Formats: sequence, structure tokens, C-alpha cells
Amino acid sequence: MKVTVEERPGLDQPEVIIRCPRLDERTARLIELLRLSDARLTGEKDGETCILDGAEVLYIDTVDRGTFLYTADGVYQTRLRLYELEEQLAGRDFVRVGKSAIVNFAQVRSLRPDFGGRMRLTLSNGEVVMANRQYVPAIKAKLGL
Repeated sequence: MKVTVEERPGLDQPEVIIRCPRLDERTARLIELLRLSDARLTGEKDGETCILDGAEVLYIDTVDRGTFLYTADGVYQTRLRLYELEEQLAGRDFVRVGKSAIVNFAQVRSLRPDFGGRMRLTLSNGEVVMANRQYVPAIKAKLGL
């Protein structure tokens, strides 16, 4: 694959042009990753709807029938269900760690096995999220183990 980058100071936003002999699975995956790299999530906080960059979200959790996005700056409630967010964030650094939680793997600073086959994930802000044992294989796969 040949990659060419041209700097053009007059552009408002980056423009990506993909030239290929045919649209194969590898190219389609590249297009999907480019589209998802600009993913935005919306959440409500203090009566305001806020637009969040997906990379800012540390983890997503469901509590008492509500779904919440946790960032370093605060907690935002979203109207989307956990499975909808999981679909929206598929192909990004998010991984399901429990029946009610998804973690941004890019925000994980350390991992440690825990009692009962579970795994303890320490996030960039020092918060700890527990991964249930049935989701540990997906985490290991993300690590390439």
C-alpha cells in the first residue's frame, strides 16, 4: 500500500482519497476505520447535550436502566443502549468487559488477573473497571495473546 500525505494550509478539514484497482475487503476495512476515527458520541450533562470525541470516553456503563459515558471530565448520560454503542464503536479500541460495560482499550494503563478468572483494568485516570471472566478472552485477543 502506498501512502501519500500532502499538506495544504487552505483546507478546512483533512480530505482522504483512496485509489485502488478494486474495492476489496482490506480497502473496505480501511474506509471503515477512517470513518470511525471521526466518531462522535452525544451525552447529556446538566441539561445540556454535549458532543464527545469517542477517544475521550474512558468507559461506558449501564446502571439502573440508564447508559452513561465516563470521561476524565465527567459523566454523561446517553439515550443509546449499550448494544447500540457497541455496534457504533465496533472496529475501534472499545471492548466489551461485562454484561453492562464497555471499556476504551486505548485508555487502559494496566491489567491484572483477579480472583475467579476476572481481570482488573486500571484506566488512565486511575479508575478500576473489572472485566468478567467470560469477556477476558476478548481482552487477551485485543492484546494479541
